[in-house]
Amino acid sequence: MPLVTTKEMFEKAYKGGYAIGAFNVNNMEIIQGITEAAKELNAPLILQVSKGARNYANPIYLTKLVEAALEDTGLPICLHLDHGDSFETCKSCIDGGFTSVMIDGSHLPFEENIAVTKRVVEYAHDRGVVVEGELGRLAGVEDEIKVSAEDSSYTRPEEVYEFASKTGVDSLAIAIGTSHGAFKFKGEPKLRFDILEKVTEILPGFPIVLHGASSVIPEFVDMINKYGGNMPGAQGVPENLLRQAAKSAVCKINIDSDLRLAMTGTIRKYFAEHPDHFDPRQYLKPAREAIKQMVAHKIVDVLGCDNKA
Repeated sequence: MPLVTTKEMFEKAYKGGYAIGAFNVNNMEIIQGITEAAKELNAPLILQVSKGARNYANPIYLTKLVEAALEDTGLPICLHLDHGDSFETCKSCIDGGFTSVMIDGSHLPFEENIAVTKRVVEYAHDRGVVVEGELGRLAGVEDEIKVSAEDSSYTRPEEVYEFASKTGVDSLAIAIGTSHGAFKFKGEPKLRFDILEKVTEILPGFPIVLHGASSVIPEFVDMINKYGGNMPGAQGVPENLLRQAAKSAVCKINIDSDLRLAMTGTIRKYFAEHPDHFDPRQYLKPAREAIKQMVAHKIVDVLGCDNKA
């Protein structure tokens, strides 16, 4: 099966009241852990690559690893660019075989965001690729994205119709209170479901995306802290809120920090228990299994997309 776009995935997800997991990938073990879980649960997948991951792993290597996952699983898999920061970056991914790209113009004035997004959409659609845009700015840190709480902003529902109609985007990332990184909230976690409901009223049937939606699973945070880490106050999005969002218009939920925490916590634990080991296969194998189990949990209990491939 070749790589697919998200068009059919999102149509089914919207009607079915579930979301597709968009998992950030950086190396072979992460891809294997994610796809092994999805294969066992017969779940569709979005594997997404950030600009930082492209710089780290080389786009050719990541693309070939995803192609191997396709051959191994037979699942519908979309290869997506996460937070493309320019037309040139999006064009490079489209030309390199990606089936979906995000152009993030959320830091730009509204009219400039429309202009760059429309340019990417026109290039992508001519080549059968779908495009995600963004309105509103999420706080937090992820790779090269650094937005302070003061500079973050909720999506303004009154802008979404003009943005979607003028750009022709296929999905829209909105800001309702999630944030990048492992320190998402101070105090009680809350999401602005009123904004989501208003956006859904204005754009009925339109696929909505949540970024910064890792739950910062306490098990892995505790593991990191136990074995030499220092992450006091790490707090993610409660999974019941994500499930609520997935039952509405949210068709794509991005997960990155939970992958990093699962891998890092497991490796820290392994070295604490086996300080004389130095074979990467020995510590990457349990890390891969931790990712697999975490992704399986997300697919079944949060996203609700098991048996939807």
